[in-house]
Amino acid sequence: MSPVETDLVDRFRATMARLPGGVTAVAVRRGGLDLAMTATTVVSVSLRPPMLLFSVHSDARLREVLDEVDTWAVSILDGDGRVLAERLADPGRPAVGQLVGVRHRRGEHSGAALLEPAQAWLECRTAWIRTAGDHDVVVGEVLDAWTGATGTGGLVHHLGRLRPLT
Repeated sequence: MSPVETDLVDRFRATMARLPGGVTAVAVRRGGLDLAMTATTVVSVSLRPPMLLFSVHSDARLREVLDEVDTWAVSILDGDGRVLAERLADPGRPAVGQLVGVRHRRGEHSGAALLEPAQAWLECRTAWIRTAGDHDVVVGEVLDAWTGATGTGGLVHHLGRLRPLT
């Protein structure tokens, strides 16, 4: 990458850091293996039918599994989810045992982990995946969605940090 391109990437990163993003965890289950990642790019796409999208780095383990498994779950983390979000964002975490010690239940439609602490959950089926630079955009049809109690507000990513929103 040229110095001009590197400078643009740095300026783009700094600019986008000013846009607060809700923090979620996306999970998928293949066989007996649970994979999960932190995502701040979950976006509502359509109401009829209900659809959403998220982006995942093209070489992420979770991305590889999406070629084999077409259902997944999103947990919208609450203000107490910072430690979990940081753990699931660590690129060096092991593939096996990612959710050891994390309270969760299985989604009825996806079999994927629905994580705590969260204030809402969705289960989805992949509609399509497209490459967008170094990430892939995954669009899914919502199979189910529900909310739980929240007393701690949400969790947002802003200026390079995870911050509780109360």
